[in-house]
Amino acid sequence: MPTVVFEAKGAKSVTVEAPEGGALGDMCDRSDAPIPFSCRSANCGTCRVAIEEGAELLLPPEDEELDILDVFNVTPDRHRLACQAKTRAGAGRLRLRAVEDDE
Repeated sequence: MPTVVFEAKGAKSVTVEAPEGGALGDMCDRSDAPIPFSCRSANCGTCRVAIEEGAELLLPPEDEELDILDVFNVTPDRHRLACQAKTRAGAGRLRLRAVEDDE
């Protein structure tokens, strides 16, 4: 089971244990992680996170998520939407950082 660390500038990091197929958005809700959300449906990009470590612990993105990442000109190996991304089985550490507006 992966360990997920959520980080944001000026906020305390939050660490949770992630079940296989667990949605990052649900983990944020349950743990009060410092990741902002708005639409929760891959339409706005508010919940975009930078992958600092452990990208291999995420399932591949679906088309809707890829479309929004493309708008921000970023790739899914370095950025994901917390409202859409899910963890895969395995052990390790996944470290995610909330993306600032100017990034």
